[in-house]
Amino acid sequence: MNAPIACCTAPHAHWPLPFALPGVVLASNRFDPKALAADDFVRAGIQPPANIQRSVAKRQAEFLAGRLCARSALQQLADIDHVPAIGEDRAPIWPAGISGSITHGTGWAGAVVARSGVWQGLGLDMETLLGDDRAARLAGEILTPGELARMDPAQLSLTVTLTFSIKESLFKALYPIVGQRFYFEHAEVLGWDAAGRVRMRLLTDLSAQWCHGREIEGQFGLENDHLLSLVAIQA
Repeated sequence: MNAPIACCTAPHAHWPLPFALPGVVLASNRFDPKALAADDFVRAGIQPPANIQRSVAKRQAEFLAGRLCARSALQQLADIDHVPAIGEDRAPIWPAGISGSITHGTGWAGAVVARSGVWQGLGLDMETLLGDDRAARLAGEILTPGELARMDPAQLSLTVTLTFSIKESLFKALYPIVGQRFYFEHAEVLGWDAAGRVRMRLLTDLSAQWCHGREIEGQFGLENDHLLSLVAIQA
């Protein structure tokens, strides 16, 4: 980055989640779509794809912020100067030997990267906590019958938001490994605790290794009204 970017703060490497993972780098920044300047992409040295150029300021700003975080994280991890392009499946294209994930919430973007020989899959997701009314409306779409049966009504907002977010993270981590899409009903959260640990189970066969009943762990952290979740699959 050769000049300040009007809509984004400079990315910084830190660990906002409860459990640090060896060999994993996370970088984040803040962004404001209202502050997007016409030359922000030029200043960043990032060429936006055509669909981003045609999109609204919010999408442009969050794309730029996320790619700045990804480039910064790759530089921290492996001294690689690379901005992930968008693949045909809309997932970021990482350099050979690298796994990673990008996310953005309201005014916040982040990227996480690692060497794929250590962590073969990474999924990062940021969500704003749902209000109780919206959480109640969405619970039946996001939660499996088992998750609904186990849910504490006093934790409705957190449970629905966390379940949505951790399943997004699970998809981002596993999709590059198994090469096929799956949806909310194909995994379930078995439990989570206040320390930030989450335990999940697959409810479908995705490959010989990633089959029905396979359990996976994740983690999450809360900051004000935002929830950040991560799933990391060891090589």
